[in-house]
Amino acid sequence: MTQTMQAAVYVEPNRIVLEDRPLPQVGHGDALIRVTTTTICGTDIHILKGEYPVERGRIVGHEPVGVIEELGPGVSGYEVGQRVIVGAITPCGQCHACLAADWAQCGSKPMGGWRLGNTLDGCQAEYVRVPHAMANLTPIPDNLSDEHVLMCPDIMSTGFAGAENGHIRIGDTVAVFAQGPIGLCATAGAKLCGASTIIGVDGIAARLEMATRFGADVAINYQEDDPVQAILDLTNGRGVDVAIEALGAQSTFENCLRVLRPGGTLSSLGVYSGKLTMPLEAFAAGLGDHKIATTLCPGGKERMRRLMNVIESQRFNAAQLVTHRFSLAQIEEAYELFSQQRDGVLKVAITP
Repeated sequence: MTQTMQAAVYVEPNRIVLEDRPLPQVGHGDALIRVTTTTICGTDIHILKGEYPVERGRIVGHEPVGVIEELGPGVSGYEVGQRVIVGAITPCGQCHACLAADWAQCGSKPMGGWRLGNTLDGCQAEYVRVPHAMANLTPIPDNLSDEHVLMCPDIMSTGFAGAENGHIRIGDTVAVFAQGPIGLCATAGAKLCGASTIIGVDGIAARLEMATRFGADVAINYQEDDPVQAILDLTNGRGVDVAIEALGAQSTFENCLRVLRPGGTLSSLGVYSGKLTMPLEAFAAGLGDHKIATTLCPGGKERMRRLMNVIESQRFNAAQLVTHRFSLAQIEEAYELFSQQRDGVLKVAITP
């Protein structure tokens, strides 16, 4: 096996480039995965723009699908050559946060479970070292392709968690602001959780059409209508039970608050940069019994197994989100397309 590999590396703000890097070395509890497919996440764009700080020289990417190349000491129950996925969040399964079932917050700091492409080298590369392998390697069923499961590590897990953490109940009315990949998965998650009316909001007609395929009952184009007034009209002034924010912008955060019924829940999925402020009247001065829930993508092998069960049972076709395909050698071109949101892109598949 070669001792070097190609990898996408964060160099400085607005520069992620392809470089030759040494092959990762596995230690106790680790696994080396040969990456067969990966993708670019909106969080990677925050890294590219310098809005989320990572160490210069870090290999980026946190959504690997691949094949086990090597298993470190202490790893059992897996075989070299086995197809696996790894969640974007890689919990250890043993710390206080993990034992409290706060898997994404593994360790002692917020977001501690997000290691790949953040505090450890990531998977937009030919190979990636996976820590805590026995808590994070999930075998892929033979009848599912790489693209079928590519959204499980992050986008699908995050979007579904937005619905789950909003505690959607059967018969709820739900609004999902922004129908990018995470918002589309939140729409699908809301349907699976039992919402009876799902309202999708976006400014791009093609995304709203996709939202209706994923479960939205009503599609509102904010370029044509005021979404807050439209939702209040649809609900006879009552407001929605759950509003999901899937963009990470002040405007959508505020709009979620403005359409919530008293006692409703704002489920926040966006990654915010800069200062987020709370509109006093929309928040009812803090006296409206509103609940605000935030989510970092749930990870770990059990979460991945459950998500693949949803796909295998044909309750959700995540492969529909892949609109463009690139080789790893074209990673810079892929970043340019994805960051500029050109050509109707939803998600890209990157194949080393």
